[in-house]
Amino acid sequence: MTNGKKKPNLVFVAADALPYCRLGFGGDPLAKTPSLDRLSRTGLNMTNACVSHPLGCPFRASLFTGKHTMDTGMAINALRLNPEHRFFAQILTGHGYSSEFIGKWNLYAAKLGASHTVKESFIPPGEYRFGFDGYFAAYDYHRSNYAPEAYYHLDSPERRFPLGFEPDYQTDLTIERLKKHAADQTPFALFLLYGAPHDPWDRPNVPAKYYDAFAGTEFAPPPNYAPKNDPHADAWSRLKKADRQTLPEQLRCYYALTAAVDANAGRLLDALDETGLSDDTLFVFTSAHGELFGAHGRRGKNVFYDEAVHVPLLLRFGSRLPAGENATPLSTVDLMPTLLSLLGIDDRGEGSGKDLSAEILTGSFTDRACLLTGTGPACVWGNGREWRAVRTARHTYAVYRSEKQGRLFDNVSDPLQQTDLSGEESQKETLAAMKRALSEEMVRVGDGFEPNSYYKKNRVRSRVILSAKPGQ
Repeated sequence: MTNGKKKPNLVFVAADALPYCRLGFGGDPLAKTPSLDRLSRTGLNMTNACVSHPLGCPFRASLFTGKHTMDTGMAINALRLNPEHRFFAQILTGHGYSSEFIGKWNLYAAKLGASHTVKESFIPPGEYRFGFDGYFAAYDYHRSNYAPEAYYHLDSPERRFPLGFEPDYQTDLTIERLKKHAADQTPFALFLLYGAPHDPWDRPNVPAKYYDAFAGTEFAPPPNYAPKNDPHADAWSRLKKADRQTLPEQLRCYYALTAAVDANAGRLLDALDETGLSDDTLFVFTSAHGELFGAHGRRGKNVFYDEAVHVPLLLRFGSRLPAGENATPLSTVDLMPTLLSLLGIDDRGEGSGKDLSAEILTGSFTDRACLLTGTGPACVWGNGREWRAVRTARHTYAVYRSEKQGRLFDNVSDPLQQTDLSGEESQKETLAAMKRALSEEMVRVGDGFEPNSYYKKNRVRSRVILSAKPGQ
């Protein structure tokens, strides 16, 4: 694909907690996302992108390995990923790229509640950077704000504090790297993983220029808001009384943080243009997962509903990609093989994801079932909330391990997923096909639908994942 010319570059940007439905191009009239809206028109908008496991650490583990959670072992948040896999950045580095990372790592800290300490937040150079051997400005902790206490590390435990609002500063760092590579002409792969617009959603955490843009906006609960908590929700997913009472202000801060992410994505796109890198750089924008805000009686993510799993995936690659929309379903595990192929690298890694570069390059549509995974609570161990699902271009079928009866949703006629069609006579064939698709995908990837305790007993010791696969 490179025809003997300089290798194309990669800039991969991910927000955190930003679903497709809360963007302007995703149909949200309250969103102020002009940069991403423009990119959705001038670039390629993959309208059925989803995350394989809608939780931050499992998302990152799948992104960098191309593997599902049952292979990575990242069953809950705040586990340390084992370095035995063949990682995305290792492949890139092996093909002559400067592989670089800026932002939220979430694959090293292994002590719940202490991840703000240097011992947990500093990722030392070496195998636990998974092939990111170039510039590395990262942190591995869940913090309470984006400024002024936010900090990051380079190659030492020294805390470095952003100059102002963290997403703005991370974008500044990224633009500095773009200018450097434009000058030295070295091929690079740069991953920027923002923390925003993830919570906390409170006024001191949001710069005035973004917050004030929503001063006259009225925020109401989502149209599929439920006043009672979902019985399957864990402690992190249940709404407390205070959550429900402060929901309008939380939403105001959330939309302001989303506007901040959008503004910075626009700055990155402008910088690529200004440095002359645009034509030879594959730019990718996506999100680690969504956020429910009371939809279906839940907060957070970690569930099969579209507010959690359906995320933006926007691509720009000069004249190499068609502009417009492509409805081919794809998920996190497909990103690594697909993006490597688009870069002209004949190496897909060890994962079970599919290379969908042909659909992307030609603008063709292939309907397929993406396997979605939930392996229990968000951060603690406990059985009873495990689920599996498949999502196609039209339908979602999901089942909890604790229940025999699954749920079937038509995401086209019922985008809020409020009507379970699994008991409808007219949907018998669709239900059977979706059940079959789920079974086939689980067999294909060796998923035994194990309880959460299986991972604690067999894959993890003291929150450190033992090996790439059981028995190794």
